[in-house]
Amino acid sequence: MPNNKELKNKYDAIIVGSGGTGLTAALQARELGLNVVILEKNGKIGGNTSRASSGMNASESLVQLDEGIIDNNRDFYEETLKGGGLLNDRAMLKYFVNHSAIAISWLMKYGVRLTDLTITGGMSVKRAHRPGSMEPVGFYLTSRLTNQVKKAGVDIFTGAKVTKLLQDKNGNVNGVEVETDKGVKTIKAKAVLLATGGFGASKEIIKKYRPDLVDYKTTNQPGATGDGIKLAKEIGAQLMQMNFIQVHPTADTDNPHVYLIGEGLRGEGAILVNKAGKRFVNELNTRKIVSSAITDLNEDGAYLVFDSGVRAHFAAVEFYDHIGLVKKGSTLADLAKEIDVDPENLASTVDEWNKAVENHKDKEYDRTTGMDRELNRGPYYAIHIHPAIHYTMGGIHINTETQVLDTNGNVIKGLYAAGEVSGGLHGNNRIGGNSIAETVIFGRQAGIQMAKFARTL
Repeated sequence: MPNNKELKNKYDAIIVGSGGTGLTAALQARELGLNVVILEKNGKIGGNTSRASSGMNASESLVQLDEGIIDNNRDFYEETLKGGGLLNDRAMLKYFVNHSAIAISWLMKYGVRLTDLTITGGMSVKRAHRPGSMEPVGFYLTSRLTNQVKKAGVDIFTGAKVTKLLQDKNGNVNGVEVETDKGVKTIKAKAVLLATGGFGASKEIIKKYRPDLVDYKTTNQPGATGDGIKLAKEIGAQLMQMNFIQVHPTADTDNPHVYLIGEGLRGEGAILVNKAGKRFVNELNTRKIVSSAITDLNEDGAYLVFDSGVRAHFAAVEFYDHIGLVKKGSTLADLAKEIDVDPENLASTVDEWNKAVENHKDKEYDRTTGMDRELNRGPYYAIHIHPAIHYTMGGIHINTETQVLDTNGNVIKGLYAAGEVSGGLHGNNRIGGNSIAETVIFGRQAGIQMAKFARTL
């Protein structure tokens, strides 16, 4: 546990999970006067959020206007709806889009400055906000929010696994049972938030809903085992869209630890090539389409190819290089030799791509975004990638106020859920940059709604 404090017997709000959703909700609830505790089963704070590397989507933000980008919420809504196969919960999506810009501004208040912009697949303009330093957004967000949460007087306990939700005689949730190294303890609260993330690391749940994906590797941290979903289901919560599991197209799966290669790398201009050294897909189509195109090659994955210009605009490459994922060639011919692809094909592929960038027209695959710079600055780089399980779109059925619904569609009073543990927002495919946005937007909403509910008791 990161502090020497004792777990109290009672709080206004208990937050289960310390990723972006839990930290945001804790800060917002504390801001509104609640006495809050965060319980995290893992040994460290941050959950899957700390692994995110692309950005946080928002439309009509002040950051966009500062960069001369005129965006509108309607386009963000329509593109996310299209990306989700029109299966998104429309009310959730509307709330999400309309509260995205204010979430960016709210973070600024706490020194979390997402002032740089990039683009992700399925989006028509630069909506993915990230730190000006280009460092990966997830770790930047969780480390700074953790500091702010502690500064605000919120207790965070790691190694604290919630094993049961407690209810009063009317069925309202009024506490939890938690296991720590000191034993099992019962803690009472006016409201409980499940911010436990998804089930991308649970072979058991994946096998139940998507047996076809059970052998895929995962980009998730080992603790993403659907705990919140199980806790909620035990007291009659409704689950939805559990078979909607996202495979991310670009992950390094050659090592025991799977590393996500952020979509922002393609957003800055990287291309995908097959063993023949040729492009085979619009690299910034939705994740579902790009993943399928890579799998259909039947060639043991594909290569992300980029140059020094792209590398300079995506700082996560420094980390990928540091851990040995990046192949290098001083010329394209050297790189082709290094990754064993046809050198002539690779040279002509990059040449064709550079012409497409120059003419703002990709005749081959109709890519229209991530075309800000030609690939013409040596040295050149490549990362070997495979699709991997990345995100679970399904989960606990909630409403726009983050209240959990039971199997009859009624609110389970006192219980809230937000972030990846909940279902409905993304439809059958999540757009890159929308998960970080979801954690902050619905994390704030959960904090607000818990405060509102606590005031009625």
